[in-house]
Amino acid sequence: MASTDGLVPITRAFLSRYYDKYPFTPLSDDVSRLSTDLRAMANDLRNEFPASPGEEFLVREADSHPPHKMDENMWRNREHIEEILFLLEKSHWPRLLQQQSTSEYIEIVAALGDLQVKLKNTLKTLESFQSKNADSIFNTVMTYMPQDFRGTLIRQQRERSERNRQAEIDALISSGGSIRDRYALLWNQQMERRRQLAQLGSATGVYKTLVKYLVGVPEVLLDFIRQINDDEGPMEEQRQRYGPSLYSLTSMVLSIRLFLLLYWGRFETRKPHKDQLAVLEQAVHVYTSEFERFLKFISEVFANSPFLISAEDAGALESRKNDDYKETIILPGKTYEVSLTVESANSYIAWEFSVAQGKMNMDIGFRVEYSSPSGETIMILPYRRYESNQGNFCTLMGGCYKLIWDNSYSTFFKKSLRYKVDAVHPVVDALQMAADGS
Repeated sequence: MASTDGLVPITRAFLSRYYDKYPFTPLSDDVSRLSTDLRAMANDLRNEFPASPGEEFLVREADSHPPHKMDENMWRNREHIEEILFLLEKSHWPRLLQQQSTSEYIEIVAALGDLQVKLKNTLKTLESFQSKNADSIFNTVMTYMPQDFRGTLIRQQRERSERNRQAEIDALISSGGSIRDRYALLWNQQMERRRQLAQLGSATGVYKTLVKYLVGVPEVLLDFIRQINDDEGPMEEQRQRYGPSLYSLTSMVLSIRLFLLLYWGRFETRKPHKDQLAVLEQAVHVYTSEFERFLKFISEVFANSPFLISAEDAGALESRKNDDYKETIILPGKTYEVSLTVESANSYIAWEFSVAQGKMNMDIGFRVEYSSPSGETIMILPYRRYESNQGNFCTLMGGCYKLIWDNSYSTFFKKSLRYKVDAVHPVVDALQMAADGS
């Protein structure tokens, strides 16, 4: 059993500096280009023939933003890949294509075979990533657990729980559940694991005593479990660094699925367009290669990231973090602004500030604006008065963003502003449910 003496859970400041060592090479520009092309072709198909309710449901999903949680995006990619493979099975091809009556149809069938191979390989890579990551996290946690009968009981309990969850999945499949139903259940199971972790981490009183001493869970692991998945906790750093690339890939695979579904639904009423098939082939190639590259990269990041760090390191990181703050005085009737220029979309702009006048907290107006190259001003965050605030947003376009603190309404009082702002460029484009990102 590894000692936890002097250790504390990883902090967001620690992960920020840790991730600095792991910049992700941005996704290929083809991801954005081909996603746009696929959506345009999908819209053309919808204009040719009205969409069915099932098709419209998928259109609405494609129009929505991908989930913010990293692991939920992994499950979504896995689901969409399986749905595409379902459409690529011969029994689900359009009737004319199944007959392969012309050389053109034979050529299409050969291309579909190549797409199936690429997608099956990517699906296998993703399944392996999720399985290995879950085992790695569990085994890491177990190094801090008692290496006696209690550790054995915990392993047996995990195996039993996973068998029960698999039995739920098998029962759903046997009853005719769809791919979507299966992944909804898988995600519910993932969230149930997380709820159980949260309950364990928040244990109090007699139950906490039992958890700590009878089961042998160290206090520091309970602290880790309790705070790791908080919305603004340590994993938010991971979401901001690597999330935008994963979100783009989620959108891309959904665009592939939507186009193929619409294409199949109208195949018999139109002559196949070779240029559309070529875009689909290129899109699958780019998606599978970029997604597998992302999985390989994030696997290394996860494998080397600790759960616990020394209290001394955490304190030093907090001190350096605090040193990043700046201070300024904003006179009555005046404003103060900080301009940040970002070169591309999917950057993150973040801020944190507080206002004080002597020992008495006071508020100040604050807003965020975007200035386009033509000089047009777009409000990003509307004006509001705060004593303190922290927040962030993902940019939709490159350009100049202004963070403005407004003391113009004050006649007599100057404001002492302590702040920190930053632009996190797409490093990318900038415990399974714990360290694998939520």
